[in-house]
Order: sequence, then structure tokens, then C-alpha cells
Amino acid sequence: MLKLSKKVIVTSGKRKTAVARAVLKEGKGKVKLNGVPLDLHTPYLYQMRLQEPLILAEDYKNKVDISITVKGGGVMSQADAARIAVAKALSEYAPKLKTVFMGYDRQLLVADVRLKETSKPNRHGKARAKKQKSYR
Repeated sequence: MLKLSKKVIVTSGKRKTAVARAVLKEGKGKVKLNGVPLDLHTPYLYQMRLQEPLILAEDYKNKVDISITVKGGGVMSQADAARIAVAKALSEYAPKLKTVFMGYDRQLLVADVRLKETSKPNRHGKARAKKQKSYR
């Protein structure tokens, strides 16, 4: 029987149409987003948003390697989806982190399910906008 010495955790996170998958392995603290190190990502706001769960999990940050793959959505939705996936992976790796994440921001572990309202027919582009009428 083959035994794996390293603990591997795979989690996913969603935001609007963006879907992220995080693979957490025991390692030296490397974090990659779509194959690129996290420190090289711009704009800085999205990079910081993704680092929030890592900052909160300071004790475990240098013990694990995280590889994140994100598809779909916009840049901010991708950052939020990746943030959720990383937080879920870390809380599965160290269960006591779940209470830390929930105390800081519930959105780290629970996805925001809101979506853009679909456009209706004969409404000139907006979901609820009515056509104007003039009887003069």
C-alpha cells in the first residue's frame, strides 16, 4: 500500500461567474495564482485581498504551498473567489483558523451568491428600465 507523507487539500471558491480552485500542500510558503507567484500580481489591491487569509494564518503561512487556478469573471471576482478558496483550504488544514476567519470576515468562508439581474425583453438594455411614452 502506498502512503503519502504530504497532506494535500483541494478546495474551491466562487464569486459571480469566477471559479477558483486551491491546492494546498505542505511546503515552504509559496503561493502561486495561475502559475505566477502572488507577489508579481497587479493591481496591488487584488494582491492584498488575496493575502488576507494568509496574514490571519501567520503560524501556518510558511508551512504550506498553495497553488490557485482561477477561471471566468472579472479581476475583482477572481480575487474574491481565490480568497475564499485559500481560506477554506487553510481552515481545513488547521480547523482552529475557522473561528479566526469567521471573526474577521464571514465572506472569507461563505460565498456571496448575488448575481446581476437578467435583462428583460423590450427594456432597452436595463433589467427594470421602462420605455418612455409621450402622447403629445
